[in-house]
Amino acid sequence: MPLIFNPVPPYDFSVSTFVFSSGDPRIRKAENGRFWQVIRVGQKLVLAEVTAGGSIGSPTLKVRFTPEDVLTPGEQEQAGTTISRILNLNDYLTPFYQAVRNDPPMRELTQRLRGLKPPTTPTVFEALADSIIEQQISLAVARTLEARLTKMFGDSLVVDGQTYYAFPVPECLASATSEQFRLCGLSSMKGDYIRSAAERIVKGELDLESLRNTMDSEAIITELVKLKGVGRWTAELAILRGMHRLDAFPADDLGLRRSISRRYQRDGKISAGEARNIADQWGEWKGLAAYYLLIADQMKI
Repeated sequence: MPLIFNPVPPYDFSVSTFVFSSGDPRIRKAENGRFWQVIRVGQKLVLAEVTAGGSIGSPTLKVRFTPEDVLTPGEQEQAGTTISRILNLNDYLTPFYQAVRNDPPMRELTQRLRGLKPPTTPTVFEALADSIIEQQISLAVARTLEARLTKMFGDSLVVDGQTYYAFPVPECLASATSEQFRLCGLSSMKGDYIRSAAERIVKGELDLESLRNTMDSEAIITELVKLKGVGRWTAELAILRGMHRLDAFPADDLGLRRSISRRYQRDGKISAGEARNIADQWGEWKGLAAYYLLIADQMKI
């Protein structure tokens, strides 16, 4: 039996899953009112398929897990919680919209993207690895490399003759060789950064999930930048995506700075400091505002 969710309104499923529209269908993909992704439930893998119904003001979602008979009732509930967290169905957007109502460019974006909720990766490690991969390359290229990494190292699940992949666990990447990373298209240096973080997790020296319990986002960033190859931008992006820290603002992101410059009518390039000054008016929502800017650019709004 499928699970039925009633996301906190407003919620626009198509806009919220747009970021997955160009995804690899064997990893995660959004298309024609559907979103699917392999998720882990303990040691089990299932394919979660989400379909949308209702409206932005009264949304409903139907979630089906395949194979249907592999999960116990308790595990099915756990899987539902994972999907709810990935899509952040319980996010309450109204305070954000109220906070930016006196900022004309951001107010316009929130009106045009009403109901947009940013996704979160199932684990913080996945967000960290993705952020390392995305260092100094285009997002399109990074997505290709992330898919290659997942297919090479991730566990697989066959459903109806199609093979799907889950993002690799730290144990797999801790034992990866430089040659294997290069076969994914990654530089030896980035492969080393990912392997180093994975090794520390496997050895019990690093518990990324426990950092969720740290209230101060700046304190988490301070810990993450101690990792090999992790600078402030990587750390900010990782906690925004992996911990849903909506106050994290990756000001060093060139695409984000271009978007701010264009929408706030600044001449030419702006510095990270100037971007942070503009973002200060968004308060605790600056990371969410950044996401709206980036999605608006991807959607050519």
